Amino acid sequence: MMLTRRTFAFSMPALAFLASHAGPAEPPEQYICPMHPEVRKPGPGKCPLCGMTLISKIIEPVEYPVEFTFTPPAIPAGQPLTIDIRAFDPVTAKQVQNYEIVHEKPMHFFILSSDLAYFAHEHPAMVPGGTFRLQTTLPKPGIYKMFADFYPLNGTPQLVPKIISTEGFRQSIDETFVHPPRDIAPKESTNLKVFLSLEPIDPIPAKKTLLFLDLDPAEGLEPYLGAWAHMLIESHDLIDTIHSHPSVADGGPKMQFDIFFPREAIYRIWIQFQRLGKVNTVAFTLPVKALQ
Repeated sequence: MMLTRRTFAFSMPALAFLASHAGPAEPPEQYICPMHPEVRKPGPGKCPLCGMTLISKIIEPVEYPVEFTFTPPAIPAGQPLTIDIRAFDPVTAKQVQNYEIVHEKPMHFFILSSDLAYFAHEHPAMVPGGTFRLQTTLPKPGIYKMFADFYPLNGTPQLVPKIISTEGFRQSIDETFVHPPRDIAPKESTNLKVFLSLEPIDPIPAKKTLLFLDLDPAEGLEPYLGAWAHMLIESHDLIDTIHSHPSVADGGPKMQFDIFFPREAIYRIWIQFQRLGKVNTVAFTLPVKALQ
């Protein structure tokens, strides 16, 4: 028997019937940023916030074990301290030795005092074997929260916290927490003045808050570590941490950040810029309350 190929022609009503009864269409492929999943593009390219290469699939977060070692082990205040940071593959348990470069560095390391008075943004050097090493000095006795921000090669982005207490410090962590008042007054740093305005003026938990920055002067503003600005936000009880970059910025006097504050708390906001080769750091304080 000879088989023949038949061609079927459908009338417009028939086509409409088939379309109405077809399954859901496959969504178009999207490319996302591993560091900023909210950034999605219809094709390959670079993330406008951090410059990372966009990928074509959503990666499920995987937690990497991290070991912090302090020398001397009885952590001093006001004296030199060495911090070693090692990350381990969660499957093989081997120490990670290769990292993505994010914002020009393989690791960003933040140190905050529990009273939110001290802030440092450091970049530990990598030593042979994949260990990151930082030489620092904690300014006063107390409790500190540290964050190691890194991205293992072929892994997922990590923001790993560590809380420490200096030698001989006797207060509990709850006793060191502060409840500072709202402070969005203009701030002046090394060679830059920063004005902050909000929309809404009173942020609501889990709702988008737009933070608008006006810089004076903006002439000579330069990218700092691959971005026009870096923002770190911490709640007064050291529970919530947000690390963000501008959603709108072009090197001019105006910038915008889009932030979701997760819950009711008082948040300290540090923002860093670079102008004429000088890093400027300013801080604001913002209570966030739910609608009554």
